Amino acid sequence: MSRIGKAPVYFDDKVQVTVSPNNEVIVKGAKSTLKISMLKEITAKLDGKKVLLTRDSDEKDSKSLHGLYRAMIQNAVIGVTKGFTKTLELHGVGYRASISGKKMELALGFSHPVIFDIPEGIEIKIDKQTVISITGANRDLVGQVSSKVRSFRPPEPYLGKGIRYIGEHIRKKAGKSAGK
Repeated sequence: MSRIGKAPVYFDDKVQVTVSPNNEVIVKGAKSTLKISMLKEITAKLDGKKVLLTRDSDEKDSKSLHGLYRAMIQNAVIGVTKGFTKTLELHGVGYRASISGKKMELALGFSHPVIFDIPEGIEIKIDKQTVISITGANRDLVGQVSSKVRSFRPPEPYLGKGIRYIGEHIRKKAGKSAGK
């Protein structure tokens, strides 16, 4: 049995979890509602204030899906109660960000501003024009959006300019050395 998959997912009174007959787990909370569609090899069952997952066979694919779906349900429960946040910082002269409506405008040293459409379910806050906080209930979507924003100007190894995660360490390379 999968070590991760056999562990139950506990939730409290603030979260409402339902299992539909077509093998979908719906997690409702104060922040939002998330739906996890599972394949037929894995079955979810409610037992009081916890969700138990079982699998049909001991094949390798079923074992890996067992742990995956358990982790996805756990992330959904955490997401609808607390939410997930990733923070990015802009390093570089003249690099800044601003929000207008459902669009984020980034000045990243290009000849044009980069316009990013904020997807549904994601909230972006900007502090001091150089710190971007991306928040949402869906962990996958928060990570995907932060990765997309970072890809507009990844940190470069010589000066360290670009968009990086808070706390990310960039190993700098030595520049050209004068040879004889």
